[in-house]
Amino acid sequence: MHDTAERNVFKLCDLVRETAFAIHTYHRHGHLEKVYENALTHRLRKAGVHVEQQTPLTVYDEDGTVIGDYKADLLVEKSILIELKACNSICDDHVAQLLGYLRSSRIEHGLLINFGAPKFFIKKFVLSKLDGNTA
Repeated sequence: MHDTAERNVFKLCDLVRETAFAIHTYHRHGHLEKVYENALTHRLRKAGVHVEQQTPLTVYDEDGTVIGDYKADLLVEKSILIELKACNSICDDHVAQLLGYLRSSRIEHGLLINFGAPKFFIKKFVLSKLDGNTA
């Protein structure tokens, strides 16, 4: 069953990639992040995908204690956390932000998407539940 769930996550990631690229092709760069967030939400929902915008996610300490929360840009099918940017380029801080969100919310899969540059950027991150490493 775990393999089926993994396959579904990868299919969802492919759909998000294709949809985000189509948005970048149509709208190009230059809009505020919220425009891309709304566009991606709209198009994924049209495709029948459950998407939550600005969803509060609980942050846990290593022993399971709730220590706070944050709002994820997008949460797709409760299994993929999406961090959106509309900036000139992705930097290490953006990657650290997504990895921190994955680690503290205990969500395994995340996508970092930048619509703000002329060249479209998307990268998938997987946080292993066993050791906290990314792949």
